[in-house]
Amino acid sequence: HWPRARWQVDAKLMQEAGITTFAQLADSGVSQLQQILEAADPRLIYLADPVTWPEQARLAADGAWDALKRLQDELKGGRRV
Repeated sequence: HWPRARWQVDAKLMQEAGITTFAQLADSGVSQLQQILEAADPRLIYLADPVTWPEQARLAADGAWDALKRLQDELKGGRRV
């Protein structure tokens, strides 16, 4: 899981960019998400790696909460290890 404060910042940025649902996030490209983060603050690209965000969002949009939890348990800092 993302730390609560980190998730709130990322969620706010996504909402400001017009991404307001898990389905929209799932359909977003990683490069688009990186651009959103970088435009808000270039340092964010080093703090938040959105490479798995679309995959996680797809599971959430589909209501696959157990699968999402398993995936998140495999991630470290949002990245596959």
